[in-house]
Amino acid sequence: MATVEVTFTPLPAHVRTARLVAAAVARRSGVDEALLNEVRLAVGEACSRAVEAHQRHCPAEPVRIEMTDQGERFVVVVSDHAPATPGASSAPPGANGNGAGHRGLIEVAHEEDGGDGGMIPVGFGLAVISGLADDVHVSSTSAGVSVRMSWPSAITA
Repeated sequence: MATVEVTFTPLPAHVRTARLVAAAVARRSGVDEALLNEVRLAVGEACSRAVEAHQRHCPAEPVRIEMTDQGERFVVVVSDHAPATPGASSAPPGANGNGAGHRGLIEVAHEEDGGDGGMIPVGFGLAVISGLADDVHVSSTSAGVSVRMSWPSAITA
């Protein structure tokens, strides 16, 4: 049950490195080769979301990724330290990490103040993640947002 933790400066250029590290750790943890692209893409989406939130709210704080081999599951948690949207102190039902799966996930993302017509809709990255990972839980607190994703590991005891 080894854990790899990575923190990085919230710059878009570092997302690629995070994706590559996650794929390498997933491979070493026994995730099937056929799932590695899904791991890479989901981690990239979660990191991009965190980088965007950090650039807006706390550019000096690092983004944190934790990758854990839990035997039959490979788990990745991407955490940011951006403040939660006012009035949205917790994730919606079904996306709070209490075993309810990833239903309702889209409402969790930090919302824009004002209407930027050229922006991707709020929560788009989380919707993509929910299609790439087997199990997704999003928790939002005053300390930030954590996106927990997991995939089956091919190596079983």
